[in-house]
Amino acid sequence: MSGPEQNPDRKPGRTVDETLIETTLLDLVDGRGPGKTVCPSEVARALGGPHPDGWGRLMQPVRRIAVRLAKAGRITILRKGRPVDPDDFRGVYRLGPAGGEASSGPGSQPEV
Repeated sequence: MSGPEQNPDRKPGRTVDETLIETTLLDLVDGRGPGKTVCPSEVARALGGPHPDGWGRLMQPVRRIAVRLAKAGRITILRKGRPVDPDDFRGVYRLGPAGGEASSGPGSQPEV
């Protein structure tokens, strides 16, 4: 995969709200398929574009929404391929479908 596609609805100067972050996150996780994961920066890049000035500011909002979705049972937050407590994790993490561990096979992206 050559990287996340930029959201075609994203217009320069448009505010990225929590609903758009949630929808994008869920679409990317669902699109990746069972047992596969998404890097949170993929979500941020899909919304903020390829330059770090655009997507970097979205990393904390992506994390907050990922925690909320994990608590609701809609996704799983993984660290080193294992589900973690959404209230108690640090460092590099990935996002996967609810209720499963990630595979490290083809299609699974390496941790960034």
